[in-house]
Amino acid sequence: MLASAAETSSGKPAVTFADQIAPIVFQNCTTCHRPGEAGPFPLTNYAETKKRARLIAEVTSEKSMPPWHPDEGCGEFVGERRLTKDQIAQLQAWANDGAPEGDSARTPSLPKFPEGWRGGKPDIVLTMDAPFEVPADGPDIYRQFVIPTSLTEDAWVQGVEIRSTGTGALHHVLIWLDGTGDARKLDEADPGPGFRKMGFKRTGALGGWAVGGGPRILPDGLAYPLPKGGDVILACHFHPTGKPAPEKIALGIYLAKKPPTRQIVALGLPPVFARGAGLDIPAGEANYVIKDSLTLPVDTDLIAVGAHAHYLGKSMEAVATLPDGTRQTIFRISRWDFNWQDQYVYKTPVRLPAGTRIDATITWDNSSSNPNNPFSPPRRVTWGEESQDEMGSVGFVAVAANSWEHAQLASLSRSKLRGVVGGLLKEGTEGFLAAAKLKQAAEMDANHDGKLSGDEIPEKIRKSRLMNVLDKNGDGALDFEELKSAADAWRPLSRK
Repeated sequence: MLASAAETSSGKPAVTFADQIAPIVFQNCTTCHRPGEAGPFPLTNYAETKKRARLIAEVTSEKSMPPWHPDEGCGEFVGERRLTKDQIAQLQAWANDGAPEGDSARTPSLPKFPEGWRGGKPDIVLTMDAPFEVPADGPDIYRQFVIPTSLTEDAWVQGVEIRSTGTGALHHVLIWLDGTGDARKLDEADPGPGFRKMGFKRTGALGGWAVGGGPRILPDGLAYPLPKGGDVILACHFHPTGKPAPEKIALGIYLAKKPPTRQIVALGLPPVFARGAGLDIPAGEANYVIKDSLTLPVDTDLIAVGAHAHYLGKSMEAVATLPDGTRQTIFRISRWDFNWQDQYVYKTPVRLPAGTRIDATITWDNSSSNPNNPFSPPRRVTWGEESQDEMGSVGFVAVAANSWEHAQLASLSRSKLRGVVGGLLKEGTEGFLAAAKLKQAAEMDANHDGKLSGDEIPEKIRKSRLMNVLDKNGDGALDFEELKSAADAWRPLSRK
């Protein structure tokens, strides 16, 4: 009996929970797999871990767990969650041998995890007034929630953390600032918690959170401005899970000790998650690619990087080509997973000299071999905000290496955005002007109910952000008064 406890049938020393497995699990799994956290089951002791031994061996061998998706050797990041080859082999051997416990007295103590906020106690906590009831079924929901900051003086934000009710319905949150009161008016006009329309004035941003993300903390010396007296807007994307889900979201804010020494610039490749890149993925296409690039006008430090796509996302890569021709892969995810999205902070900022070209490549898989494809058989997929639509981008948090050159780097970011906006305005104008002429709109009103709905609305309008602007009452249709009002407002703009 003693021999069987110490050795496997092959004569090799047995891998036991007490000696090898507990340290691996407690350090890499229990952070999420414990009560009150995102893991669907706890892994806090031998009995709980033994029950999942085969599953643990499987997901670690295929490297879907722990959830860490940037490829090794393509940037070194803070808080990397990678298992070594030896650790993966030990988990496999342990499961194959029946998951022996070993000497329980040798099991290490469970680490002391922070309760509640993973980033520590926030300086400010802003919470929704009431839960928003996400229905069990139906389309994805986009909803904005206004929370006053009640600040009496300006502040600087070094980090944020989102905590939800934990129903699994929350997909992502974008954190906007509004110092005009515009969002409050929209909230008051919309029954229930929050409001649907996206068309409010934004006076700043604090980043965001997506499924799988943790606290977003900037390095010392960097921070986002948080002006006094304004509101925080939580722009949320909910995905029904099959059962009712009351979501009451809290935002934890970590303030910087002093004003930042350098200003942040966001660089998206392509900008606006490929909104203006003509994303149109044919059914069955397994390798649909969009590329974008930029050339840095000044010496630049890359502070953090992240990526975004939906279910068809396959891979993301960013390569820097230095002025001397040296190529450096600064970010890559070879196996995209919609369910785990994060922002990755470089352990040491990546310094790139002026003249460096950054090339980003986003690949989607719309074939039947993609197990995450929401459609069977596959369908044509275009850009859109619903989860079954697509978008994609690699985004960098960057700063000019020399603070006096910030304006040049910021100008690069603005010029990329202007290119997208210009294309969207042209697209929107063409479709809008066609529908805004009331005589033509009347002809398009096939059922003669005094409004355009469904396929009566031109596809360019129906599937664009312009629809949110035109549809004043939010009923998904365009009545003639809405078209006339928009035409009067658009006419002077279309001449510029």
